[in-house]
Amino acid sequence: MERLFVIDLKDYDENWERSLRPTVRAIIKCGDKLAMVHNKKYDYYEFSGGGIEEGENYHQALIREVKEELGLKVIPDTIKEFGSALRLSRSEKFEKTIFEQETFYFKCFVEDVVGEQTLGKREAEEGFELAFVSAEEALRKNRYDDHKEDNGGVWIERESRVLEILIKENL
Repeated sequence: MERLFVIDLKDYDENWERSLRPTVRAIIKCGDKLAMVHNKKYDYYEFSGGGIEEGENYHQALIREVKEELGLKVIPDTIKEFGSALRLSRSEKFEKTIFEQETFYFKCFVEDVVGEQTLGKREAEEGFELAFVSAEEALRKNRYDDHKEDNGGVWIERESRVLEILIKENL
């Protein structure tokens, strides 16, 4: 899969061990809008997705995450690679460790029925909700509003860069 960009915080020593965390994200077009997660606590938009669990492939993880976070059912045959984003930073969990997160983005379509969410603790606390929003509106919110986000806004920056690519490519 083509790498779209790298976000390297350079807040680590290159000689440290690395902790790898592959994740997936869904770019879901619904007419002229995107189906995205609206994080109500920090008031920004992100593509639905998350970590790949043991025994899952990328597509299985994508389907599960979209169902859990948005209550939407991905149509498996529509899943297509879009690109990846790499994040490098000091690990918040492990001392003297580089956190290396490769996020794999896939375009896909979903069925028209919205089901129930099954959110994890953090997702529920942050008020994840399904939102249908234009790429321009999501980018404006992410770039220009104050999110009071506690991890330095790295997630918001990553999602904003993907939105910019979608807008530039008129997708």
